[in-house]
Amino acid sequence: MTEFLENFPLANLTTFKLGGNARYFTECRNTDGMLDAIRFAESKNIRYHILGGGSNTIFSDDGFDGLVLKIASRGIQFVREPDGVMIVAAAGEQWDDVVKFCIRSGLGGVECLSGIPGLVGATPIQNVGAYGQEVAETILEVKAIDLLTLRTVRFRNSECRFGYRRSRFNQEDTGKFIITEVAFKLNTVVQPEIRYPELRSFIASSIEMEKLASEAEKLEAVRNGVLALRRKKSMVIDESDPNSQSAGSFFKNPVLTQDKFDHLLDLCRKNGIEDSPPTFPSGEGVKVPAAWLLEKAGFHKGFRKGGVGVSANHALALVNYGGTTRELLLLAEEIQSAIVQQFGILLEREPVLVQ
Repeated sequence: MTEFLENFPLANLTTFKLGGNARYFTECRNTDGMLDAIRFAESKNIRYHILGGGSNTIFSDDGFDGLVLKIASRGIQFVREPDGVMIVAAAGEQWDDVVKFCIRSGLGGVECLSGIPGLVGATPIQNVGAYGQEVAETILEVKAIDLLTLRTVRFRNSECRFGYRRSRFNQEDTGKFIITEVAFKLNTVVQPEIRYPELRSFIASSIEMEKLASEAEKLEAVRNGVLALRRKKSMVIDESDPNSQSAGSFFKNPVLTQDKFDHLLDLCRKNGIEDSPPTFPSGEGVKVPAAWLLEKAGFHKGFRKGGVGVSANHALALVNYGGTTRELLLLAEEIQSAIVQQFGILLEREPVLVQ
């Protein structure tokens, strides 16, 4: 029997620790529970919001006048195939637990995605990525509930329309599906490919990879390197670290055409900025770090305004220091406005606002 709680506090369900109460709240441990919750919301003629781990969610100070449906399904299946291993994980599994499971099984392909908070079901939505890897590289299939028909549907990798921090699930099909399960294809014989310069440099200076005998040891070494870098930036959830009370990167790194990038360089010269922005290739475009733009616009690490601010350890993370959602959104708008004015670039917010 699905239980529905009333006037439920939401703040502690998110990494920002912000937001009011939900009119109704329920945890769903399986597909039947999700369907019960949807029917409950329809019977009350109220909205519903699907909540995963809360690491990419901002709730309004006024809360949510509807039903918050928390995904809590569990289960990991391990299927060995001739050319690798398929891992099928329930949407409610903690993402980092799945990464640890893969690494300890000697399976490569997600090791650079260590330490990312949130649930498995959220990873395809945003095409979660870090340190040169994206989940799009390993996702085989996404299983979901079609909210129009309430039937189960499946999407192959190519049908998910993955892009940089994008998929059909956060673009044209936003709010149309509940992801219930994700299948990943991992490699069994692995020499970790370390693409990201910062990670490559850190590992080279601290770990002798050639002395590690097994694939699992090498993958674990990469994981430890990623976690060390993330902790330095307060990008690992830690109750003792006030700078981790955030959603990680608040803005997406803009991908510019070559013409727009050249225009950015011209603006930098006109504004007296001597150093050029670091860049990374992204398809046919040029990816520019949003953190660099923030700092050049005056929003340096440790910048504070009221009860919110910029992390002392990472310029791209906005942090709740005892403030409100309204304060957070006003700071975000101030940053966006300043960067449009100075660089002609509108930064896109990563976390989802629910109000």
